[in-house]
Amino acid sequence: MKEKSILHLDLDAFFVSVERKLNSELENKPLLVGGMGDRGVVAACSYETRKFGVHSGMAMKVARQLCPQAIVIKGNAGTYTRHSHEITEIIKSKVPAFEKASVDEFYADLSGMDRFFGINQFAKELRNTIIKESGLPISFGLSQNKIVSKIATGVAKPNAEKVIQMGTEKPFLAPLPVSRIPMVGSKTFQTLLNLGIREIRTLQEMPVEMLESVLGKNGRTIWKRANGIDYSPIIPFRERKSISNERTFGRDTIDMVRLRTTLTAMTESLAYQLRRGNKLTCNVSVKIRYSDYQTYTKQAKVPYTSADHLLLPKVEELFRQLYNRRLLIRLIGVKFSGLVGGNYQINLFDDSEQMLNLYNSIDKVRNRFGEHSVMRAVSLGAKTIGRMDNPFNGEPPIVLAHRNQ
Repeated sequence: MKEKSILHLDLDAFFVSVERKLNSELENKPLLVGGMGDRGVVAACSYETRKFGVHSGMAMKVARQLCPQAIVIKGNAGTYTRHSHEITEIIKSKVPAFEKASVDEFYADLSGMDRFFGINQFAKELRNTIIKESGLPISFGLSQNKIVSKIATGVAKPNAEKVIQMGTEKPFLAPLPVSRIPMVGSKTFQTLLNLGIREIRTLQEMPVEMLESVLGKNGRTIWKRANGIDYSPIIPFRERKSISNERTFGRDTIDMVRLRTTLTAMTESLAYQLRRGNKLTCNVSVKIRYSDYQTYTKQAKVPYTSADHLLLPKVEELFRQLYNRRLLIRLIGVKFSGLVGGNYQINLFDDSEQMLNLYNSIDKVRNRFGEHSVMRAVSLGAKTIGRMDNPFNGEPPIVLAHRNQ
């Protein structure tokens, strides 16, 4: 098999690092970023707080009790989005093809570069360039595949680097705790602990069939990762990657209630699909086609998000700005673009634990009973919007079009 070199880059405690860049007095102090009230949630925490048992996703009230000396900052999703774009532009200028796995995490295929630059040296120089130009700490892992590189980055942190030579993957992984394997969440970790499995070496020594019998189909994937086996490709980052939804009306309309109902339903459906695909958007656009077939589009940048209640106001604002001809409308559409991997964490600065739990509960119901099993009252007149399958199984842009004949 041809030797590959996959680089994984991860910004250290990204939200915390940005806050420290903006205010140097926060350096080396315990810091929590997230919701300010007792019902708030920790979106990010500095390394100084983690030794007290604090972690992201924890209720802010609990985190403050565990680490009462911590400084709490609300955070700003727009600020973090701008810094994420800045890092992306630096990497884009240095690497021909890379994957933006989330707002603070990247992969790059450096295979074959040795004959020109020297892969290790290139990776070091890229990291130094990012630190110098952005002022933010970043770590990297380098190996022959994405999984081992990601684990290596975790071992290297904070603000360091780790290179795993080809053929040494299994010895590197063996002494690490099983929780280091991506895909081993708290539930799976507890299952493995109950079986007396604490280190990755134990998984390496187990027959794959045994792990499958305990963990089902995920057992084989976890076994492969424990043995340093991973063939997942780099998915090149493209700003145009998008998901959209359009509705052509059977009869041209100027009924504002109907139009708002349709826009809300489309936005709700797309936001749910973002969360289901573990994606975030940073660009919202609205399209109008009038009865004379003239089509107009307006778009706006937004902080990375997948939350209905943050996306809906922007969609409604764009529609109000766009609808100025006062003609009958034939079609309206909503599109989210600039998609990256990521979860709801970046929305936690304004939201409470109650809001986070609400989204989780609603999405669980939708996953089990269908997308339209839970919806806003204003969306009830547009039940045909959306679809059940996961659009992120493939990478090309997705267009969901619904027409009344």
